[in-house]
Amino acid sequence: MEFIHEEGKRFHDECSTLVLPALSIGNVGQLAVDLLASTMRAERVGYLDSPFVLPCVGNDAYGPVPQGDLALPLEAYESTSNALTLLQQRSPVVKGTMVEFAKNLADFAFTSGKNHVIVLSSLDFGRWQRIDTSSGLQVHYLSSANKDGTDDYCETFGWKRLQEFNPDQRRWKYLSNLAEGSVSQDENLPFEDDQEDDEDYYASLPFAALYSCLKAKGLKVTCLLCYCSEGDNMPEAFHLAEAVCKFLDLNPSNNGGKWVIPFSWKTVYGPPPDMSMF
Repeated sequence: MEFIHEEGKRFHDECSTLVLPALSIGNVGQLAVDLLASTMRAERVGYLDSPFVLPCVGNDAYGPVPQGDLALPLEAYESTSNALTLLQQRSPVVKGTMVEFAKNLADFAFTSGKNHVIVLSSLDFGRWQRIDTSSGLQVHYLSSANKDGTDDYCETFGWKRLQEFNPDQRRWKYLSNLAEGSVSQDENLPFEDDQEDDEDYYASLPFAALYSCLKAKGLKVTCLLCYCSEGDNMPEAFHLAEAVCKFLDLNPSNNGGKWVIPFSWKTVYGPPPDMSMF
């Protein structure tokens, strides 16, 4: 995986927290990163060239009027005023290469001086075993702070640790060993998100591979997750973006306390709701 800087651009040392999506149902993680980048008016500093991501190209996603700047599969943005780096992924990982992609991404995060990585992703509502919607949309988390995935700081926001995480369960343990390089990948245990067994489902998702590989690299990792179904997933995207801002104690909007809707959303979803921050 190679990183190519935009001409005259570079990473700033103070932007040591990296936020990135893990592709999953409803593309909620990607939408949340779009929302953060647009609201923060983050500047693109470069892009990643990876053999493990399907090629794609599109028009500028954030400008109110497209300028003809090409959008690529893996792009890095920075908001120096918020000390934040954002990585956007616009196309899926090649089938069967998720662990290798996650290892490469962990190497990039480590060598570029990041010390905390926040992974945003979604989970299939149909897999939710203990449904509780009494308080509306909920954020679930998984943290490298403790072996069991708990984090006292996350708990202060009322977030719940992902109950299905068990570091001693066979697939989670195998994934951890793969990330650490102590075993080779077994073709009989593929890491794809179509597992029928609920016990194996969560560890088969992209966020799990990213979590394990980033953690194995010695980086602090926090996964922020929400359940959703396919459809209009703007509410979940707003919810995860707000969770990032609360978690990092940010108020990135200079737009009257409102989110700045990415231009690309308007062409897909039509006029967005009038959403104030928090």
